Amino acid sequence: MIWKVALLTASDKGSRGEREDTSAQVIRELVEEELGGEIVDYRVVPDEQDELRAALIEMCDYFQADLVLTTGGTSLGLRDVTPEATMMVSERTVPGMTEAMRAAVMQRSRHYMLYRGVIAIRGRSLIVNLPGDPKGVNDMLMAIMDQLPEALLLVSGIGKDRDY
Repeated sequence: MIWKVALLTASDKGSRGEREDTSAQVIRELVEEELGGEIVDYRVVPDEQDELRAALIEMCDYFQADLVLTTGGTSLGLRDVTPEATMMVSERTVPGMTEAMRAAVMQRSRHYMLYRGVIAIRGRSLIVNLPGDPKGVNDMLMAIMDQLPEALLLVSGIGKDRDY
C-alpha cells in the first residue's frame, strides 16, 4: 500500500527562505525508502499556532493524508508551539509511540528529554511531531518505522483492531 504523507515544517527562518529545510529532506527520503509513502503536500510555515493548526487541518481533511509528519517547534522555546497546535486539532493521542521515539534518542543525547512532541490522530490521519534537527528526525522516525504501517492501517479503519 502506498501511504499518502504530508510534511509540515514549523520554522520562522525557513518560512522566510533564510534556512534550508534539511530535516524535511531526511523525512522525504525515509518516507519514500522505508515506508513506501508518497508526499502529497509539503509546507513550511512560521512558528505560529494558528498557521500550524490551519495547515494540519487542511492536510488531514482536504488532502486526506494518512500520515502527517511535522518537523520543528517541539522544544521549550517560547515560539515552539507545534505540540499545542497538534493537540488542538486532534481527537486522540498515541503516547506509546511518542515514548518509543524519545527513549530511542535519549540513549544518544539526554537533551531530548526536553522534546515535547506528540503523536495524535485526527479523523483517519496520524500526526507525528518530529524535532527540527535532521539527526533527531532520522532517529525518532526510525524508532517507530516498523510500527507505522500497522498504526496507519488501524487509523484508516482497514486494519484489524487488537487488544493491546
